[in-house]
Amino acid sequence: MNPPIRKVRKAVLPAAGLGTRFLPATKAQPKEMLPVVDKPLIQYAVEECIASGIENVIIITGRRKNAIEDHFDSAPELEHFLEEHGKPGQADMVRRISGGIHFSYTRQSEALGLGHAVLLARELVGDEPFAVLLGDVILDGPEPGTKSLIDVYAQTGQGAIIVEEVPRERVHLYGIADARPAPDLGFGDRLMRINDVIEKPKREEAPSNLAVTGRYVFPPEIFDCLSRIKPGSGGEIQLTDAMRLLAKEHGLWGYIYDGKTYDAGDKLGFLEATVELALKNVDLGSSFRKYLKSLTL
Repeated sequence: MNPPIRKVRKAVLPAAGLGTRFLPATKAQPKEMLPVVDKPLIQYAVEECIASGIENVIIITGRRKNAIEDHFDSAPELEHFLEEHGKPGQADMVRRISGGIHFSYTRQSEALGLGHAVLLARELVGDEPFAVLLGDVILDGPEPGTKSLIDVYAQTGQGAIIVEEVPRERVHLYGIADARPAPDLGFGDRLMRINDVIEKPKREEAPSNLAVTGRYVFPPEIFDCLSRIKPGSGGEIQLTDAMRLLAKEHGLWGYIYDGKTYDAGDKLGFLEATVELALKNVDLGSSFRKYLKSLTL
């Protein structure tokens, strides 16, 4: 008999990058702490973890990233101050930031690629499946993207990634999936079997327009794949190369996300996320919409 499929309890959030695309704003603060409306960028990923049933979040940090740890730490002095000054709602909001989940941190001392960052979490993850969320990608939809992938893993026992259709003229900006429709496993036409992943192909060479968007659920075998691939340019270990190996040896699924993906690691994507999420904000949305309509462009 096959062993039971283990529950996905842990998530890895790589957050060691220098954030050079946002200089000078990121000279002295982590890119992950830049606010999108009223929350730092990385908090959206952590909230997605909480909504997906994740119990342990492992954040891969680097130099000058202490603000991330401080943000998710308890703040009894601030909570007490807010309660004493008649702001119990704000005190409760501060208390809920960590969502009651457990945080662990490990540092990436050198910028050796996304695959290397994930590999650093091997000891903390152990021999169990786990999620990976890129902290500068925000998913906004009826169901958390990570929850969808966990459901696919629970059904198949194999890794799964979020993919999204992008215009053909933009495929050179993404990792593109070579995928085929999957047998009906209860996910309709949203589930695809991944044959291969091509990193930033030319338009005429792209196998599809399905782009990898920064949400993954992997079996522990991904660590073996990461340890076996050869470093690429600049000595970096690419997660895409490990996914190609995983797809070939263990299987990999692609799930077409039902929602909007914001690449907030890009200035334009960051602005789009700020505007569109502000319009959905319960407190700000109506006033902000009136303001935008009043602009003469």
